[in-house]
Amino acid sequence: MYNIEDVLREQKVDEGLIADLMAYRVKYDVDDKVKERIIEPTIPFYGKDILEMAISALLQGENLLLSGAKATGKNVLCENLAYLFGRPTYNISFHVNTDSSSLIGTDTFRNNEVVLRKGPVYQCADYGGFGIFDEINMAKNDAVSVLHATLDYRRMIDVPGYDKINLHPAARFIGTMNYGYAGTRELNEALVSRFMVIDMPALSEETLHFLLSKMFPAMKNHAREQFVGLFIDLQTKAFNGEISTKPLDLRGMISALRTIRAGLSPVSAIRMGLSNKSFDVFEREIVDDVVMTRIRSDWTRNDIFEA
Repeated sequence: MYNIEDVLREQKVDEGLIADLMAYRVKYDVDDKVKERIIEPTIPFYGKDILEMAISALLQGENLLLSGAKATGKNVLCENLAYLFGRPTYNISFHVNTDSSSLIGTDTFRNNEVVLRKGPVYQCADYGGFGIFDEINMAKNDAVSVLHATLDYRRMIDVPGYDKINLHPAARFIGTMNYGYAGTRELNEALVSRFMVIDMPALSEETLHFLLSKMFPAMKNHAREQFVGLFIDLQTKAFNGEISTKPLDLRGMISALRTIRAGLSPVSAIRMGLSNKSFDVFEREIVDDVVMTRIRSDWTRNDIFEA
């Protein structure tokens, strides 16, 4: 069970921020229609400095932009922040076909009349949700024009042919972006100026130990050391350009550990969760070599988890 105050105090987050956060949760109710959108995170976020920066900005009504390389915990932080603030979450993944109607809504015919079928940004504004703009640097011009209005300090959006939308005082927006992905581009200054920006650091050994110990409390210490070391080894090779970031997948490692816990051999699980994410034969061999230095081929579930 995710106890909000315990999670923050365990990381020694400023007590004043914790008090303000709890006051925020009390101040803004959540409509019964969207309470199912308040989702408890499956992975806790670890990082005192990042949490304090994010919580401070959001409490002051700012929007956040999380930038950084793959596997730095951007989406995990988004999920945790929405839950910490007790807000319904609306996820918007940008791609080449995302336009203004995808965000605000589109006309539809209902009860013999044309009405607006509300999009995620409209619903977020209505219910005071947290809107997560995933891969925001893939947004095309039509969508960017909506973002400019949505993120503006005036906190209102004009919808042609309909009433203007006033943003609920609890509504916040968090954008995420990776560098160098296909289809991405530089964000213009006007859009960036509407965010407070956090550059997410690479995952450290301390962070990984915290995550794995929280998610897999029955995991043996020596096994956790090896899995943490495996991820750090792959991260180093990816940052040095020796391999791509495809096998550098924290979700993949967590999924592998779950399948090991279910009885699959560690080597097969790692192959599914990490190695096979690379479709280049040469790169896969490099990843397999790294795995072999950390995970013994004869290991079983009992070598990883307590009985």
